[in-house]
Amino acid sequence: MTDDEYRALAQRLGRLHLQQRIGIERDYEARVFGQGLNFFHIENWYSVHSLMRRALKVSALYGRGKRNALDIRVRHHEVNIAELPPALNGYTVLQLSDVHLDMNEAIAAAVSKRIQSVDYDLCVITGDFRGQTYGPWERAVQAMAEVYPSLRRPAYCVLGNHDSIEMLPALERLGLRVLMNENVRLEVGGSALYLAGVDDPHYYCVDNIEKAAQDIPPHEVSILLSHSPEIYKQASHCDFNLMLCGHTHGGQICLPGGFPLMTNARCPRRFCSGPWRHNSLLGYTSSGTGSSVVDVRFNCPPEITLHHLRAA
Repeated sequence: MTDDEYRALAQRLGRLHLQQRIGIERDYEARVFGQGLNFFHIENWYSVHSLMRRALKVSALYGRGKRNALDIRVRHHEVNIAELPPALNGYTVLQLSDVHLDMNEAIAAAVSKRIQSVDYDLCVITGDFRGQTYGPWERAVQAMAEVYPSLRRPAYCVLGNHDSIEMLPALERLGLRVLMNENVRLEVGGSALYLAGVDDPHYYCVDNIEKAAQDIPPHEVSILLSHSPEIYKQASHCDFNLMLCGHTHGGQICLPGGFPLMTNARCPRRFCSGPWRHNSLLGYTSSGTGSSVVDVRFNCPPEITLHHLRAA
């Protein structure tokens, strides 16, 4: 990050938030135990990743798992909202999540091909562009540069626990708008749709819902982007109609029937995949578009999700 980029971000996000995010990254980004909402972080234990990959190769499951990881499905989610303005009835939000674009050389092309087959009005990405949790990030941004031309504008995103704030200027140079405890007002046929996004709540714990929701009128339609569903309780009291998140990968490696062996999220499992509701808040947790730790999937296909807003 250049000095000019640092100064611009400090003015936009607040000097203390920027210092905090950078400082936590430097002090804790490689921590396997402690830090964040979970005590154990398998994604940071790189030696275990190699062992898992070798075990899958020995069992002759690795090739099949890699093919599964590129078989991206299209999911549809109907979102019924009371008193939805007529201009927003049928409005469709495309969600990508946990793309981890530097995990597999073929993933960028697979994502681009899949999103070109669907129709939508707005694209959002709920974090985790990078496969590793620390170290170089340029390869992930380069892969995102291959995907971005396939996206319909506008496109917004939040950062995840795999992402460094150092990536933000590069992502925004591509054309993405990164929401860091911020919101934007979108005009749709004379009606307003507010889109808010929080910084990573899982590992860096730098989310600020109050700041993200600042100045959103209480009766306007609003959507919250969060990398992880773990802040569902707080979000349900902040007047959002819909919360979109990811992080869990739906388990990524599941038993037959889709039962996850691990979700890596500190919340009940009903919040870890697919649609859910808490109080009046509707939510959806993506099973992820890419894969993490090892580039395989079993009994848990990757997805892109089309959220269709409907008048209740």
